[in-house]
Amino acid sequence: MSKVVIKLGADISTDIIYPGRFMATVLPNETPQYAFADNVDFNKKLKAKEIPAGSVIVADTNFGCGSSREQAASCLKGYDLTVIAKGFARIFLQNAVNLGLNMVICPDIEAKEGDEIAIEHGKVVNKTTGKSFNIIPFPKAQQSIIDAGGLIPYARAKLLAQAKK
Repeated sequence: MSKVVIKLGADISTDIIYPGRFMATVLPNETPQYAFADNVDFNKKLKAKEIPAGSVIVADTNFGCGSSREQAASCLKGYDLTVIAKGFARIFLQNAVNLGLNMVICPDIEAKEGDEIAIEHGKVVNKTTGKSFNIIPFPKAQQSIIDAGGLIPYARAKLLAQAKK
């Protein structure tokens, strides 16, 4: 079970997730420090490690709209956060799959900051309210990449398995 650490609205742009002024920093081990940099309180909690790995961000539709910056997904992956959104912007979604960011598409999600959330049997269950919400599953290929931790670990595992044959 995980806790919702922030509830966001619709159209959260990559500039909100990872402000453009930090674009000179591209290394995945450096990008997390700038996650939600303009939300000073939340950023401070992330950097102080007050938010445990596996915590949940809940958002409305079009999460990750705007630019194609990969750092928006990378900075969230660095904190091992899960994003549950009613919908994701197309380019952000593909960047996040390629990096292995934990994401869930849940069009009817109802949750607020502090709610306890579990993902069970194709549903998001809000343990705080007792309500459950259907998930739109990712295609098998995308889910396999996410489960492997991203495209590079996925390809590496496939190549190693093939080499052993």
